[in-house]
Amino acid sequence: MTKTRDVAALEQIARQIRRDSIRMVKQAGSGHPGGAMGAADIFAVLYGSVLDNASTTRAVEGPDRFVLSNGHICAGWYSALTLAGFFPREELKTHRKMGARLQGHPSRHKFPDVVETSSGPLGQGLSVASGIALGKKMRGDAGTVFCLTGDGEMQEGMVWETALTAAHKGLANLCLIVADNDVQIDGPTSEIKKVRPLGDKFAAFGWHVIEIDGHDIAALLKAFDAAKAETARPTCIVATTTMAKGVAFMEDDPKWHGACPTDDEYERALNELGRAGDLEDF
Repeated sequence: MTKTRDVAALEQIARQIRRDSIRMVKQAGSGHPGGAMGAADIFAVLYGSVLDNASTTRAVEGPDRFVLSNGHICAGWYSALTLAGFFPREELKTHRKMGARLQGHPSRHKFPDVVETSSGPLGQGLSVASGIALGKKMRGDAGTVFCLTGDGEMQEGMVWETALTAAHKGLANLCLIVADNDVQIDGPTSEIKKVRPLGDKFAAFGWHVIEIDGHDIAALLKAFDAAKAETARPTCIVATTTMAKGVAFMEDDPKWHGACPTDDEYERALNELGRAGDLEDF
């Protein structure tokens, strides 16, 4: 996949990521399709345009680095990685299989060249990303460290400890993206434990804050440009997203945080998403 800033091309990549996420969960018989589909535009812009990886074999050595904190949405990330050329798309068939690299939560042990940290316990990714960013700053290394989280993770105390530290250390090379869909496994985030207004909270902690529609490709491109251009503070992009974006009967339903579609639901979902141009299913 050649890097591009063409909005239509990136929209097609996001569509393919949604198709792949549904297919992976269905073939595995379990998984987390909703968050993966909701973050598809973010993954598409990061891997289709923004990230300077330098290599398609060892992402952990690139100028830019990426940490997936909400690891359960990894189906979308794995899809983006294949489209960017990190491993063959055929390997997506092994998602959640015993012994495979593509576990249900990313495993550094299984995939050390790409996965910065194993995930599962939510709220820890920002701490890891902050540590990587601090190390890069101390060495004078170029590049930005990106970390994707869900809004439910904002209920974790570790996030706010790290937010204080990152601002205090002036980690301008750190960019947090919060996929804010107001859904977690037990229901609406706003009913489980209110975390909004997230932008105001991060601004109060000393962060550069950008609030956007997380499905607006042009807005995502502009936000990432601004994050890379920031020279004094860490950046938080609050990206409003829709759980299971692209399939009407799944959207905003907490059920799809972690559920496998029936045969009928699977066919309906793929038909509603439609084909992704010249891109192919695995």
